[in-house]
Amino acid sequence: MELNLNGRTALATGASSGLGRHFAQVLARAGAKVIVAARRTPPLESLCDEIVAAGGQASAMQLDVTDSASVSRLFSDIESMGGFDILINNAGVTTTRSVLDLSEQEWDQVVDTNLKGNFLVAQGAARLMKTQGRGGVIVNIASILGLRTAGHVAPYTTSKAGVVQLTKAMALELARYGIRVNALCPGYIETDLNQDFFASGAGQAMVKRIPQRRLGRPEDLDGALLLLCSDAGSYITGATLAVDGGHLVSTL
Repeated sequence: MELNLNGRTALATGASSGLGRHFAQVLARAGAKVIVAARRTPPLESLCDEIVAAGGQASAMQLDVTDSASVSRLFSDIESMGGFDILINNAGVTTTRSVLDLSEQEWDQVVDTNLKGNFLVAQGAARLMKTQGRGGVIVNIASILGLRTAGHVAPYTTSKAGVVQLTKAMALELARYGIRVNALCPGYIETDLNQDFFASGAGQAMVKRIPQRRLGRPEDLDGALLLLCSDAGSYITGATLAVDGGHLVSTL
């Protein structure tokens, strides 16, 4: 089966920057009509312009994943546009602080965005997909830190572990409706935000612990993303797919 998404509509959250932006572009190149959503809309408009200039189709919508009313409005608007087929549930944040110094507010910000927000959007997507009656695909963006851990990121690792378990629970319940739910777990991917760190001594030491001895690039995630979204992955649900250069199997 081919990895194309011709004739399908995909929603990507957290698409104003980073991997969410990249995922939207990948889906558009594969033939999907893309809806991009985030709290900040100006970057979304710029992204849509780029996708359209490249021959794709894209529209932007405002979304706060932690606000159930905002999530409801989003899916109501999508339903009025004819519905959709694919969700890339990508919005997320993090903080770097010892558990001894972590405030309740910092904990809530990360967990509410990464786990509660993931749930609210996935639930809204699943409800609309069930109503549409044509099945669908939900790809929750987790992390290898949901399967392993690191220091000073306790709320992030906890939230991403929750996303992995939520993915499995939803896959079990939604399979009867033709809705597939999987988790994509990126390893360390080089972006504009982390380039300086990975150029430092500490960053280079971390890279040396990756069996492939290099950071991932956003495009290293493309094959896994398209597999999970397309008919090529039609028998894959409840899976946790790590794309990490072998980081999870490195020695302790």
